[in-house]
Amino acid sequence: MIAGINTDLIVLGIWGLIFAIFIIKLFQSIRLVPTKSAYIVERLGKYHTTLDAGFHALVPLIDKVAYMHDLKEETIDVPPQECFSSDEVNVEVDGVIYISVVDPVKASYGVTDYRFAAIQLAQTTTRSVIGTLDLDRTFEERDVISAKVVEVLDQAGATWGIRVHRYEIKNIAPPETVKNAMEMQVNAERERRALLAKSEGDKQSKINRSEGVKAEMINRSEGEMQKRINEAEGKAEEILTIAKATAESIERMAQVVSAPGGKNVVRMQLGAQYLKQFDGLTNSANKIVLPGNMMDFDHWMDSIGLEESKD
Repeated sequence: MIAGINTDLIVLGIWGLIFAIFIIKLFQSIRLVPTKSAYIVERLGKYHTTLDAGFHALVPLIDKVAYMHDLKEETIDVPPQECFSSDEVNVEVDGVIYISVVDPVKASYGVTDYRFAAIQLAQTTTRSVIGTLDLDRTFEERDVISAKVVEVLDQAGATWGIRVHRYEIKNIAPPETVKNAMEMQVNAERERRALLAKSEGDKQSKINRSEGVKAEMINRSEGEMQKRINEAEGKAEEILTIAKATAESIERMAQVVSAPGGKNVVRMQLGAQYLKQFDGLTNSANKIVLPGNMMDFDHWMDSIGLEESKD
């Protein structure tokens, strides 16, 4: 009797366990797929369908979700690796890849691990591109390296079900000896530019000073020239004025002489001036030689045409 009860309990426990497993599998067959995600479903080990965002119910114990893919763009770090440039300089390069899954089926069955594959391909492509460039160009041609890596990854991505949006190089680190040499080169270039700038400044300063001296000399010469012109014009004006005054005086004298009794008036004025000049002859210190007819005033007046008028 007891043995029969134990057997029934065992059978009941087995059925209970089977029912519990079925309930668990039933709940597991209900899938809520988030937005921008895709689930790969296999039926009896073979690809069956791809679940998009939303509610889905699978067949328990037959269907299972084999792969779950996030369709959003993701960032993958490329570990640092040593590369040799064309001039045999060892540099350490790392970067970052921006990719997204565009075909979940290919991403599941086209490659074992598309992330690892993308990293490896990016590293090998980077090494091959840097091997064609010298050290200086590796710092300048980052865009070329990135474009080449993106091109190669896109070609492989068509098979892997992924799309490579871009690849960016984060660091290019040369050895310490090369880095020190580059720093010395940069410092030398800075010193050269500083000396060049200083020499250019000194040159411009000297040019400015010489231009200033030149302008000053020109201004002085122009001022001196203008001064002489003004003085010459002043003298010319003075001579012209004196000449005009003399001409007017002569003209008036002529008018006076030609007037009635004018010659007598002129004779009287000249006579007064004539007698005035004899005042200095009384000085005994003066030795003067005079003509014999010096005292003949009428003779002098007649010689210049101012004979005494009888009117």
